[in-house]
Parts: sequence; C-alpha cells; structure tokens
Amino acid sequence: MIRAHLLQEPGNLAGVRHIILILSGKGGVGKSTISTELALALRHAGKKVGILDVDLCGPSIPRMLRVQGRAVHQGDSGWVPVFVDREQSISLMSVGFLLEQPDEAVVWRGPKKNGNATPGCRLPTRPATSGAGGKTGAGLHFQDTPPNPDPSSLQECTNIFSRGGGEELARYAGVPFLGSVPLDPELTRSLEDGRDFIQDFPDSPAFPALSSIAQKILSQTPAGLS
Repeated sequence: MIRAHLLQEPGNLAGVRHIILILSGKGGVGKSTISTELALALRHAGKKVGILDVDLCGPSIPRMLRVQGRAVHQGDSGWVPVFVDREQSISLMSVGFLLEQPDEAVVWRGPKKNGNATPGCRLPTRPATSGAGGKTGAGLHFQDTPPNPDPSSLQECTNIFSRGGGEELARYAGVPFLGSVPLDPELTRSLEDGRDFIQDFPDSPAFPALSSIAQKILSQTPAGLS
C-alpha cells in the first residue's frame, strides 16, 4: 500500500500551495511510478507540479521523465530544480542529479541522510493563498494484468496480491481510499522509455484508474489544487 498525504509547509516551500507526500514502508512497490504518473495526470489537468525525489537507494524519476544527466545548481534559496517540459509545468529535484553515475550508491548516514530529506529546494509555482489548511491520507492498491494481454481481456484484472487489503488499511487509518491501479505492461515500458503514459496510452486499463485518482485528489484538496 502507498499512502499519499496532503499538507502545507512553511519555510522554503511557503510558495507551494499544497504538498502531496507519496510514501510506503516497503521499497519497490511503485512510489516513483505513482509520483511520476500523478504529476503527469495533474499536468494534463492544467496544474503546475514540483517533484522532490528523495529516494536514496534508487532515484529513478529523472529517467522516467527523460531528464537524467541534467545539471542542477544552487541558488540563494537552495537547489534549483530541473524543468521537465517547455511549459515548465513540471519541475523536478532528485537525488539522482547529485550522483556522478546513475547507479552510484549513496552512502549518506544519520544526520546527513535526514538533513537531505528536507532540502532547501525552490519549486516554482503559483503564490500561496490564504485558506483552510488540510491534511488527508490516501490509499493506493496495485492489481495485475497478464503480460501481452488479449485486447478482449484488458478489463479483467488478476489480483496477485489478494484483494481488499488497501481498502481495509485505509479504513483502519481513517483515510479515503483513492483507488486501484492495474499493473499494465505498457505502463512499465512507458516509464522505461520516458514516455507520457497518460497521453500515449488512453486505452490502457491503468489510464482511467490514474485519472480517477488525480481527480479525487483535486476534489479532496482544500480550496482546490492549483
């Protein structure tokens, strides 16, 4: 299960109206995938998004967004992120930009590791506005579709991780359950190729799931996400 929190923060992120925190207690469950696809879905909804990727063990979002190897520099307010598109609707700061080699291991420990999880990163966005602050949690659950599926069976999902665990945990935590995302092979391939899955694969069973999750986040955010 992946949890997403919506909250507001002061300091260097004071100009960011809403923060969506994607987290999980286990590695390799799709945090980077959801972060990337949610950012793309929000961009297609007309929003500006900043991604802060603090995955110390395998920062993969730069590759997913085809900006791996870009140079970053520090400004007066901290690291200046990389813009993913010409319209500057998605900006990214990742630990991956600080490594000489993409597969290089990060050996930070203790205070340095914790300190770099809250960097001074300037994420260009619209000015913050007054309004009621909010904090909600959200659950996401993955399903599986067979490799090279027959088109007639695309709407059928095999629940290889059983079913209902995400909803049950969301109820236990008292947070809304956002939805289930089928593990479509096209989703994996699009991430490896740095393609925009939301734009290129509208017929995928994962497309309505991701779009629905983005719309639920927009509708549940105080004063609307902008």
